[in-house]
Amino acid sequence: MSRAGLQPIPRSPLYEQVAERLRDFIDAERLQPGDRLMSERELAEQLGVSRTSVRQALTALRVQGLVEIKHGEGVFLLRPPGDLIPSLASEIVDSEVDHPMIWEVREAIEVQAARLAARRRSDADLRSMDDALAEMARSIAAGEDGIEGDRHFHRALSDAAHNALLAQLTRQLMDVIDRTSAASLTLAGRPQISLDSHRAILAAIERQDEAAAAEEMRQHVMTSGQRVVDAAGRGSA
Repeated sequence: MSRAGLQPIPRSPLYEQVAERLRDFIDAERLQPGDRLMSERELAEQLGVSRTSVRQALTALRVQGLVEIKHGEGVFLLRPPGDLIPSLASEIVDSEVDHPMIWEVREAIEVQAARLAARRRSDADLRSMDDALAEMARSIAAGEDGIEGDRHFHRALSDAAHNALLAQLTRQLMDVIDRTSAASLTLAGRPQISLDSHRAILAAIERQDEAAAAEEMRQHVMTSGQRVVDAAGRGSA
């Protein structure tokens, strides 16, 4: 019988871990579109998992548009993991930091990341996020903007979601997230407000309150985005 206050340690499904290993392998080997991957049996032996887990991981990669499974022939790479969302990333990176589209995309991705982090975070994840906020607090106390701590917090939160595809999307957009966060944190008074908002997000994640974590993140992204848009409007007036 479990004791009150003890919660199971969340773990990502094995097939997600296998899929992540395969993405890393594709990157490390510099495989190109059209290249054939090892067979299910070979992959299972190399990774020390069942063929069922490998099959589930390959299906996930197929859904993501990374591989093509040809029955009787094998598994072939369609595009490298880094090219998963090239058109979306390119379009956003070329935009201005005050473009509402950017903040709408951030809201969609980061709200879900916060929700999943509340569900799946480990003690190590919590320490990483807490360390990031401590770094941000030290920077702000020194009269700086806290950008590095902010960056580390958002990355740690994305990792805490334990969703391989979401992590890949976040990595693709990290330059955009960094630039928009910097635009917000350079506004007067925003660093401390942002830190307080991050602490509320982390508190919800720590107590595994998915709804609160998602709402706190939604409010954080929306408020930050509106401040940047408003500041840009005043500057052009």
